[in-house]
Amino acid sequence: MTLPVTQTVVPHPDNCTDRVHLTYDDRFLRRKVLTTERGLRFLVDLEQTTSVDHGQGFALPNGACIEVVAAEEALYAVTGDLTRLAWHVGNRHTPCQIEGARLLIQRDPVIGHMLEHLGAVLQEVNEPFTPEGGAYGHGRTHAHEHGHTAHAH
Repeated sequence: MTLPVTQTVVPHPDNCTDRVHLTYDDRFLRRKVLTTERGLRFLVDLEQTTSVDHGQGFALPNGACIEVVAAEEALYAVTGDLTRLAWHVGNRHTPCQIEGARLLIQRDPVIGHMLEHLGAVLQEVNEPFTPEGGAYGHGRTHAHEHGHTAHAH
């Protein structure tokens, strides 16, 4: 049996009939076989590696739409002086979900130790993770580059 293949990410789908749960890292993909809640397997074959967001979808050749849902994953809920702590998290280019009373980051013992040293209180949680996108309109902030050329500090 041949798998359905999609090459299309739908920004704001409203007609999805199935869902696929993906972690933050798994939502950064180019070519991968995925399985939906209902057990449908399909191949994502994008032109380039793409950051797919929670709430977007994949359009299948038969017209079906598969919604992307942020899966629960191991995170730290960070509380304390959020302005200061967020600056340090951002300075390390660590993906961060910013909420009113806490920050959410992926569990990393080194970053966790640094934050505790700065006075943060960490709580281990398992929740969906949808961190802030890049400041230049891109979904990820993997490198300290802006556009096509990097700059020196």
